[in-house]
Amino acid sequence: MEMARIYRRSTLIRNTTSISKKKNRKRNLIMNFRVSPEEKEMIEKRISLSGMQKQEFFIHSCLHQKIVTYGNVKSFGEIREQIKVIDKHLLEVAEVDELDLEILESLRMILEILDGLDAKENE
Repeated sequence: MEMARIYRRSTLIRNTTSISKKKNRKRNLIMNFRVSPEEKEMIEKRISLSGMQKQEFFIHSCLHQKIVTYGNVKSFGEIREQIKVIDKHLLEVAEVDELDLEILESLRMILEILDGLDAKENE
């Protein structure tokens, strides 16, 4: 009986629903990727040193780290297609208030990626 209390989370209350069972959850998508055992170990160490939860670490790393890219046909093709979408949107906009924030964010990401290419060429 005493051992059960030790391992039971203090935040677990009877008749409550776990986060995963709540409806309309904000983060309801899963993203996966494969790594080698050595990469996994290095990632786990960085997560541990950060003091963050894994989920928060990955989100922060993916969204806020500087991107250094190596140009290839696929990446340039994707950038070209996204720039066409941005161009079409900008031609349709009459006032600044009509700008789509997602379009502007994709433009920011493209510029960040291209800046990473430029930095790599100058080394």
